[in-house]
Amino acid sequence: MFIVVIGFGTQALWNWLMPQLFHLPAISLPQTYGLLLLSRILFGFKPGGRPGGWAAKKRAWQQRMAGRMEHLSPDAREKFRQEMRARCGMGWMHKPEAAADMAARQPA
Repeated sequence: MFIVVIGFGTQALWNWLMPQLFHLPAISLPQTYGLLLLSRILFGFKPGGRPGGWAAKKRAWQQRMAGRMEHLSPDAREKFRQEMRARCGMGWMHKPEAAADMAARQPA
């Protein structure tokens, strides 16, 4: 059922956009499934993502950084965070205790 809905949705989007934007012909439902299969072969799209996708790599990086931060002294950890905030902005390694520290440091 899901594949049928994806097929009809893809066909509708193609036939709505591509002929007007790029002067391409409208496609039939079998051509739509061929296009979906080709994109799967070329790009490897899977519903739910791949096990080695960006989300898994992001989690691994966060765990690696958390492990490295544990081995630093509190002063070195704070110095590192300040340097990263200066380089990357306030959202880097946002932790509740870091937000509380920042709020306590600001003048009232």
